[in-house]
Amino acid sequence: MTPPSRPARHWVIGDVHGCAESLQQLVRQLPGDDRLVLCGDVINRGPRILETMELAWSLVKSGRAVWLQGNHEADLAAALGRDDRESRRNLAGCDTYRQLGDRTCRRWEQRLASLPSLYPGRGWIATHAGFDPHTWQPDLRIRQPFWQAYDGRFGDVVIGHTPGPCVRRRGSIVLIDTGACYGGTLSAYCPETGAVRQVAGSRDRLQRSLAARQA
Repeated sequence: MTPPSRPARHWVIGDVHGCAESLQQLVRQLPGDDRLVLCGDVINRGPRILETMELAWSLVKSGRAVWLQGNHEADLAAALGRDDRESRRNLAGCDTYRQLGDRTCRRWEQRLASLPSLYPGRGWIATHAGFDPHTWQPDLRIRQPFWQAYDGRFGDVVIGHTPGPCVRRRGSIVLIDTGACYGGTLSAYCPETGAVRQVAGSRDRLQRSLAARQA
């Protein structure tokens, strides 16, 4: 007799920001038959951006994960798609562009531009930052206006974008960015059970910041 399959579970992972080792460690902790949702901002800031992108994309290609678009992915794809002074300035200030170079970034342009902006589950939805309360369309940069206006219409909304010391809840909004690239943790949240798994983030950016202050 075939045993009954358990309900599918998901783990929504907060902003990775180039912390490849942290993402590797966290993925190893999570059950192999659960679905992963990378909540955007996989790129920029951290020390190993290309390795992080390649790991995230391999998880997508294998069918294990969904990679949502964050404001950092959207900004890079937009800058690569234009040729004007503002775009060149944005690229010059982009960590991903500096680490990968122009040719490699352009190989990623279409992938980053086509990432989905949300992932719906049963009684919950994941997106990078929230929804515009006037249109209720995904907004990759919004904070307080969404937090104040959200009326529960999508169930729980699981978001990254705003780093904090822990996974925390504001009504029906669950914020899961715990500052991995700033020396905090990288967190995964299971919307079906409320469980949280965490690993240490990268201390590289934190150490560079402290060194700059002491110089």
